[in-house]
Amino acid sequence: MSRMGVIVSGLGGASALGSVIAAQMAAMHDPQPPLRPLAAHPETAGVYPDLLAGWIDDRSWLSGRKYGGASNASVRAARMAVDDAGWTATDLVDCHIFSGTSRGNTGELFGTWKARDPNRRLSTSNSMHSETASAVSVELGIRGPWLTLTNGCSSGLDALALAFLTLSSGAARRALVIGVDFPLMPELLHQYHDTGIISSNNVNNPYSADTSGFLPGEAVAALALEVSDRSGPRILATLANSDAYDNIGLPADSAPTIRLLEQTLKHPHLRHRRVSAICPHASGTLAHGMAEQKAITTALHDASRTPVSLHFMKPFTGHSLGACGAIDAVLLCAFLRQQQLPPNLPGLTTPDFDRFPAPDTSLMFDPASCVLKISAGMGGRNVIVAFGIQHPPK
Repeated sequence: MSRMGVIVSGLGGASALGSVIAAQMAAMHDPQPPLRPLAAHPETAGVYPDLLAGWIDDRSWLSGRKYGGASNASVRAARMAVDDAGWTATDLVDCHIFSGTSRGNTGELFGTWKARDPNRRLSTSNSMHSETASAVSVELGIRGPWLTLTNGCSSGLDALALAFLTLSSGAARRALVIGVDFPLMPELLHQYHDTGIISSNNVNNPYSADTSGFLPGEAVAALALEVSDRSGPRILATLANSDAYDNIGLPADSAPTIRLLEQTLKHPHLRHRRVSAICPHASGTLAHGMAEQKAITTALHDASRTPVSLHFMKPFTGHSLGACGAIDAVLLCAFLRQQQLPPNLPGLTTPDFDRFPAPDTSLMFDPASCVLKISAGMGGRNVIVAFGIQHPPK
């Protein structure tokens, strides 16, 4: 494979784990998850007070006079990723921006969000999902095209996949990927409850037979991508498909996800690499947990007998909707920089502990292998991004 690949050169973002990447990595070694009862959240008006959720303690991430809360956080995360990548103002001029969000600046749309200073002149833009991308363009002086994807819970990973495909095609040398969602507001929580997808028993174990729904969380993530021979996490391939089944439900046979995994294993850039790890979507709903486990065990049943470790992120962060794929990717890449795979919370259920372990300590990552990140969006959107490590030329 060419030494010039699409690498992840910069990371930024905040979640329930913290507001600095190193601090979030350290928090993942704590056996106690940072999820807390919603009664302690500053802006939920006391709804579902016992529900476990994750949120960003530093509310300044959401606050500002010019933009909506999700946009303010997107700008801050983007600056972190750009600084981490060492990009200059000149590097940014022709950069492309891809933003993924399920609910965008929903607080401003409802007119109930209190995390920013009110500014009537910006009321319209603050209620638009696309402001999460345009604000980054304006504040960082980026004149390349920007695009916002709202593909439900796959939005963040879809944005990363589209950025990779754009850079792989030669259309650009650099791209910024943003994933952001702040679902902890009464209006959205009521919708999730009415749909029956929010947890009713606070089981924080996505593949358990006792899981009853997802535990919501806030997150914002940014990844700086570039075509380079620099060392670091490298995106190897991406594939996607759709269930074409139901707007909420999942096909019982898991056929679309099985087919997507099988196609991924046959991809020209992956077929000679062992899949050493999977970071699943693991939404927290029972139906999804059963379907995803079936897909993984079916698609990889003929693979090498070497174990494929599973790395669950949502038990640490909560389910951050359209941001979950991006914040998962940020945390995964942060560990890959150290040639490691992230730990899990202790005691998580897997479909087969011998074949698909969920280690509660970080593992060394074999650079000759790859790790698959899976995301799934309501409505049946499935996407996989495969990561490896690129080393500098000798």
